[in-house]
Amino acid sequence: MASATALVARLDQDQRAFREAPNNVDAEQALLGAILVNNDAFYRVSDFLLPPHFHEELHRRVYEVTSSLIKAGKVANPITLKTFLGDADLGGITLPQYLARLAAEATTIINAEDYGRTIYDLAIRRNLISIGEEVVNVAYDAPVESSPRDQIEAAEKRLYELAETGRTDGGFQTFSNAMAAAIDMAAAAYKRAGKLSGISTGLADLDRQLGGLQSSDLIILAGRPGMGKTALATNIAFNIAKVYEGEKQPDGSLKTINGGIVGLFSLEMSAEQLATRIIAEQSGVPSYKIRRGDMREDDFYKITDAAREMQTIPFYIDQTGGISIAQLVARARRLKRQRGLDLLVVDYIQLLSGSSKKGESRVQEVTEITTGLKALAKELAVPIVALSQLSRQVESRDDKRPQLSDLRESGSIEQDADVVLFVFREEYYLKGREPAIGTPEYQDWQSKMERVHGKAEVIIGKSRHGPTGAVQLAFQADVTRFTNLADEDKLPEPYGD
Repeated sequence: MASATALVARLDQDQRAFREAPNNVDAEQALLGAILVNNDAFYRVSDFLLPPHFHEELHRRVYEVTSSLIKAGKVANPITLKTFLGDADLGGITLPQYLARLAAEATTIINAEDYGRTIYDLAIRRNLISIGEEVVNVAYDAPVESSPRDQIEAAEKRLYELAETGRTDGGFQTFSNAMAAAIDMAAAAYKRAGKLSGISTGLADLDRQLGGLQSSDLIILAGRPGMGKTALATNIAFNIAKVYEGEKQPDGSLKTINGGIVGLFSLEMSAEQLATRIIAEQSGVPSYKIRRGDMREDDFYKITDAAREMQTIPFYIDQTGGISIAQLVARARRLKRQRGLDLLVVDYIQLLSGSSKKGESRVQEVTEITTGLKALAKELAVPIVALSQLSRQVESRDDKRPQLSDLRESGSIEQDADVVLFVFREEYYLKGREPAIGTPEYQDWQSKMERVHGKAEVIIGKSRHGPTGAVQLAFQADVTRFTNLADEDKLPEPYGD
């Protein structure tokens, strides 16, 4: 027979196993009572507190109906709530009597925010417990096809969601909520100076076609080597970071008002090479001169002035080469959490690796990468600009303008992308076909070169938000800078004619 000590020890162990989830019913009652007495108390907690944060189901329902009434401009008190909550018996007391008692026992609304914070913090702790239990259970009974990395990614994703929103539940939402978000976006675009629903690229004609870079979009920027796709991506990224303005919210977070915080994964170029390019673009001093030290004194002052201006911009570079899509996702989540994030740039897709499952082809690997990037854009609610190579079949055609079928290694790039942009510079190809000087062909070639010199074309091959087409930009090759192309009818009149 087991000893009394062993039985007591087992009883203590059973009690520990059935610990109650963290909650404070008194705080919930005090907050609801304060709101019912004075509806202004609701606005002290409405920025961060949601119905799911309440532990008691009854309190969730009361808070949900109360918030709906107040937002509609109506009075919320025990009498008006009765219409929506009914007259249920709570075990010796009816629901209207319970609400009347909550209101009667509320003495002040001064502590309403403190009560709300307590309820919110306890809800976060309950969600943490739920995530922890799930991690333990899955680790003990993991399916054969599930790797530890998959479990780490799933747990990290849920923790990120909890840190960002205070909730880990996904699933369905009502169409009215989605519609309200769409209307808010349209209203914001109407109020904004450029009438854009997305983030401005700093290139007016491109913005006019795309409406800016849209939240949750995967934007593929593709081109053959030498076209300037990295230059265009860094130009856009810097334009956005340069005009960043943030506004502090009641919960302490920063809301982006203009521009954005930019993260760039440079898998090909080092951070120093990238910085040299951007300094050249901003200062107007060619990067080859900066590298050689072949500068005049005024060039050096231009560089230092540009560098001083760039020191404070929210532009973050990760130069780690050969990382996997899982590592990229983890680092992007961390940047969003620690610094904020409004735009993510990946240079470029073909240098990322997948989960390296045996027997997978490169096409399957690229499919995993593009699917992961699209899922990340939705999760972080930011646009992701991912650069991509094009296949060599472009070079075998007379017309070198790229098409969707030229995207290299996977049809999933075209399928997963919301927008596909191609960078094309006819000048690049014409320069390599220079005929002998003095021949009729040379004059024809020269006239063509004059027509395309300093110009680039951004071809919109796919867009889920608008029409396809092409946008003409100016390109300064010596400083790798893309700018708006001046309209011919806006150019100054020739002098002396």
